[in-house]
Amino acid sequence: MNKERIAVILFQLGGPDSINSVEEFLYNLFSDPDIFDFPFASIIRKPLALLISSNRVRIIQHHYISIGGKSPILELTDQQAAALENELKKYFDAKVFVAMRYFYPKIGNVVEKLLKTNFDRYILLPLYPQYSKTTTGSSLNEWERQCRKQKFIPKNLTIIKNFYNNDLYIEALVDQINTTLKKFTANQEEITIVFSAHGVPLNLIETGDPYKEQIEKTVEFVMRKGMWRSKHILCYQSKVGLLKWLEPSLINTVTKLVTEGEKYLLIVPISFVSEHLETLYEINIQVRQLANELGVEQYEMMPALNAHPKFIEALKNEVIQSCK
Repeated sequence: MNKERIAVILFQLGGPDSINSVEEFLYNLFSDPDIFDFPFASIIRKPLALLISSNRVRIIQHHYISIGGKSPILELTDQQAAALENELKKYFDAKVFVAMRYFYPKIGNVVEKLLKTNFDRYILLPLYPQYSKTTTGSSLNEWERQCRKQKFIPKNLTIIKNFYNNDLYIEALVDQINTTLKKFTANQEEITIVFSAHGVPLNLIETGDPYKEQIEKTVEFVMRKGMWRSKHILCYQSKVGLLKWLEPSLINTVTKLVTEGEKYLLIVPISFVSEHLETLYEINIQVRQLANELGVEQYEMMPALNAHPKFIEALKNEVIQSCK
């Protein structure tokens, strides 16, 4: 019997592939109507994005220089795609595509490729475990825009909107935390686990976005599965702009913990499945330096899941389930 031909499209943020492409990446990000939406935004969004990106480019370039001169997210997502495709081929005639929201290969590039192929089924799989309009929603909206623009009408389309409660995803996080806990010289009771998620504007949550609730559920599932004796706290990072965002912030949380006498901190980037600027620079350089200056004795960051076997198996199971 012939295997069903399926196309799986992995959506991710994307990131600059060199220092010279940082400004283009920032412009694409700040032009996103699903993130920057306000009265008369359609008129001034692009000029404002140009102004913000040109003003911030030197600072952000410096951050990227600190982590090697570019974002590793495309390489890491390609590895995830290859591992997932290898697993799916046991069940389907599968091809996995990577589609980046703010850099290459862009979603439109992938739609263009799909126009030249013929699959029995298409599965959209944003690599954001917890749903938010600003991440999953933005990628899916851009997918729809590009499909309309290129007159692509995929048959048998399935969308996986979140996987924050997938058992294997939770197990992968627990594995990574356990591996990192082994680095500590202190007992578990002396360690504070700091879960850090990418922040979003508070007004987004107030209008019904499920992101905060799903982040909290993920933390709850991880702590229940891990059965550690450590204290834990949830905070948020990467605030941009003047709006009020989810709190407490990572910087304020670490400052408060260390000044109150906590000496051992394990930072868990709970909403990130791949290393990017937010983990490699913000957590592992910027906040680490702050913690060291305040007198922390040991500060460790859990590596992102990347191509962790249990994470890949979680994605495989999500795809299989979506095909039933």
